[in-house]
Amino acid sequence: MLKELEKYPFKKSSLKILPQKPGVYIYRSGKGKVIYVGKAINIKKRVESYFQNNLGIKTKALCNDCRYISTIAVGSEVEALLLEARLIKKFKPFYNSAQKDDKNPLYIRITNEKYPRVLTARKYEEDINSGKKDILFIGPFPSSGNVKSVLHLLRRIIPFSQHKLGKRACIYKQMGLCNPCPNEIDRLINLKTKKLKKVEYRKNINYTKAILLGKFSFVQNSLERLMRKYSKDENFEMAAILRNQIIKLNYITAPVTPVKYYLKNPNLIEDIRSSEIEDLRLFISRYIKIDNELSRIECFDVAHLTGINPTASMVTFIDGEEDKTLYRHFKISLPAGKAGQKKGQSDTDSMREVAKRRVKYLSSWGIPDLIIVDGGKAQVAAFVKVFSEYRIHIVGLSKRFETLVIPLRSHPEVISGSRYLERVIPNGPSRNLVQRIRDESHRFARRYHHKLLRKDLIPT
Repeated sequence: MLKELEKYPFKKSSLKILPQKPGVYIYRSGKGKVIYVGKAINIKKRVESYFQNNLGIKTKALCNDCRYISTIAVGSEVEALLLEARLIKKFKPFYNSAQKDDKNPLYIRITNEKYPRVLTARKYEEDINSGKKDILFIGPFPSSGNVKSVLHLLRRIIPFSQHKLGKRACIYKQMGLCNPCPNEIDRLINLKTKKLKKVEYRKNINYTKAILLGKFSFVQNSLERLMRKYSKDENFEMAAILRNQIIKLNYITAPVTPVKYYLKNPNLIEDIRSSEIEDLRLFISRYIKIDNELSRIECFDVAHLTGINPTASMVTFIDGEEDKTLYRHFKISLPAGKAGQKKGQSDTDSMREVAKRRVKYLSSWGIPDLIIVDGGKAQVAAFVKVFSEYRIHIVGLSKRFETLVIPLRSHPEVISGSRYLERVIPNGPSRNLVQRIRDESHRFARRYHHKLLRKDLIPT
């Protein structure tokens, strides 16, 4: 399985070759034996830390025994955690156990009870469950901090219980982390309501189990089916809750790729990026002609708080990967209102201003193959009009069911009154790509916006 992986000498000079992506790094002895497996949000930065001078005794011993390093890049921190556990379980590397200070490794278990709980456990705890086999018992995971962090993220998306039955709803119920709470369900008198709540809780457990097994697409598809059903039944409150769950799940797991595929193809992440770009090109090509590859994609987003300190972001993805050297922030200028006071702009006005500023730097910043505008028809129209002289494809991304807003126009003629098509992006490579780009533009816009807010709130 790991024979196809390229081995780099464990030297500082090899750092420039390592990917700056989430994934696992594998340390090998001179004979090629796996002696340590670790996970990282940024592989290059994590491995770089092993070349510091102030290393612990055990870490120094690991570095002395390591001769080669291999890496497997993945799409998210969750995937990295699950892949690390798989590799440790398979190869049982010496230093993964040696660095635990004689502690048993950590596992995640879902108990087989009336109301199953999601817990962390040590190996010996597997049999202490009233003689019942756990619904799920996976691991080992070398870092308890990483495991608890991932469970905390998952619990904010899919609530579950970690406590034994009690007499009143737990405090986590109020925080939305244990909802519905087994304590509350168990005390319900109405049998119909009680049955529905039990089904809801069990469904959450099944979703959590699927996520921990790497079956992200199953959970995503199930939630989307429910969301569409609630929307059709005009239960918009529940539809909105499910939509938020889907968005959060996509954020921590995108792209949706079973972990086992990374084991079969260590270079899978590059193949995934290529397929995402090609899938998006084919999807858009159904409606507008695209001759070139979408090698460079830029995304623009606006952030503000009721018109205060409006900012915008430009993030750039090259061949499906973020290139932060090409990111840009924009501080939106505010027109004067009555009595010289500053008044806010609409999102459309802000996008128009950003488009005018971006178009001035096409020669120095580079020319994108595709521009994604976070917004609907009005925001897209603002960009389309400003870029009317250039053969650059522009689309919008509406949050409602991840809808792509596509202006139907021919190049090089562009008219502000162009017709627009709205098409929901189906699950798959295209959606994974645009969601990842859109989420990054959100993050970058909010970061600058919060910086400006802090400047106003904290006097210098």
